[in-house]
This record gives sequence, structure tokens and C-alpha cells, in this order.
Amino acid sequence: MNFPAIDPVALQIGPVAIKWYGLAYVAGLTFAWWYARRLVANDRLWRRNSLTTVHVDDLLFWCAIGVIAGGRMGYVFFYNPSYYLAHPIESLALWQGGMSFHGGFLGVVVAMYLFAWVKEVDFLQTFDLAGAVVPIGLFFGRLANFINAELWGRTTDMPWGVVFPGGGAAPRHPSQLYEALLEGLVLFVVIWWLVHRGLKFHKPGFIAGVFALGYGLARIIVEFFREPDAHIGYLAGPITMGMVLSLPMVLAGLGFMMWAQSRE
Repeated sequence: MNFPAIDPVALQIGPVAIKWYGLAYVAGLTFAWWYARRLVANDRLWRRNSLTTVHVDDLLFWCAIGVIAGGRMGYVFFYNPSYYLAHPIESLALWQGGMSFHGGFLGVVVAMYLFAWVKEVDFLQTFDLAGAVVPIGLFFGRLANFINAELWGRTTDMPWGVVFPGGGAAPRHPSQLYEALLEGLVLFVVIWWLVHRGLKFHKPGFIAGVFALGYGLARIIVEFFREPDAHIGYLAGPITMGMVLSLPMVLAGLGFMMWAQSRE
């Protein structure tokens, strides 16, 4: 099937164009912030909660800085280091594109640790809270990738293959939607059940581990359908850079879950 004729501009007000791409990210941040405040306000979910709704408001800003700085630096060092070593100034050119989720993840981890230290709150609870709400942002972010016709999948003969603009004449896997389903919806439902039914916030660090494990596994699965970056390609056989960067998340997630479960 051909890529649906989606006008990238949702609303035009004079010279100001509001795009669906941007609205998707705004929706993700807004719903994640709203849900985080509800989680923090529910005392039943926590054994000893050190977070407040005011902390949630402040944490959003810290995480935004971590995402931008870490995402850009991750792209520079993980995906195109030789180019940026030769053109170091361009590593700051965010408007030219190029962000890495794994780099953004590390940036957020650093930002949350610093936030917990400055605000004197439990950093494991901060990580757990982020793990519970980030799938919301991932869901809307991957929808934004689809709307923007970017990060498409490998060629396929499946009936739901999509002919993307700029992706050639062959149908491709809509891998952005696969990621929205696995990294976003499925992971959110699993963590929601663990938080509200399993009361896993009572085991600080467990939900953060579930998120890292779940995202890592979902990303590795989708990498079998996603087109690798043209300037990197396959590292060895079917192995891609996305798989290599996701494996440590899987291992760290398992470790966090086992460690949190063993604590009193």
C-alpha cells in the first residue's frame, strides 16, 4: 500500500505551521506528565514515597535536558563518530537532525541521578517513576516517526507493507508502528499491571529494570524488520548497531529486577 496522504501540517495560523510531528511529541510529554503526577499522588502504590507532584513538574525539565544532550551525543559517538571528529562544530547542529534513543536514555539516567541528589529524593523511586511513564512518550514518538515517513523498515512482500516517500518503489515494513506497539503500548500495559496489581513500586528499582529489559527486547526484535542506518549497515550478518546498544539494556534490566526483588 502507498503511504497515506498525511498533510504534515495539522494547523496553519498565518505564517505559523503546527505540524502533526510536533503535536505527537507534545501529546507524549503531556500524558506522561499527567500519569506521573497520578502515580506519585497514589500512596497505596508506594511503601515510603519521597516524591511529590512538584518533583514531577521539576523532573520533566531535567529529563528534557538529558534527552536532548544525551540523544545528540549518543548519535555523534555511536552512529557517526568519524564524521563528527572531522566536523566537531556540527555535533551541536541539532536542527540538522540525528538523535539516538540509547544516548538519550543514558542522558536521562544521568539527569535523574543528579535530580535525586539535588532534591534529596530516592533515586531508585525516580527511576521507577520514569520507567512507568516513558512508554507513553515512546508510543507517541514512534507514531510521529511514521507520520514523518522516517526510520522505515526493510523491504517486504507482506500485505501491510508500505511504500514510503523516499524509500524506493518497494513496500517496506512500517517498523515505526511495530515499535509503537511493542515499546509503547505493550510495555506500558505490562508495567501498569506490575505497578497497580503487583505493587512493584514497593521494590525500588524493579520497574526501572522491567523498562530497560522490555525496551531492549522490543528494540532487538524490531531491528530484524527496521532498515539500518545507511552509513553503518549491518555489523555482522543480521546484527545491527541498534541490537548491540540494546543488549546492555536487557542485561542491566535483568540485573536490576533480580537485585530489587532480593531486597527487603
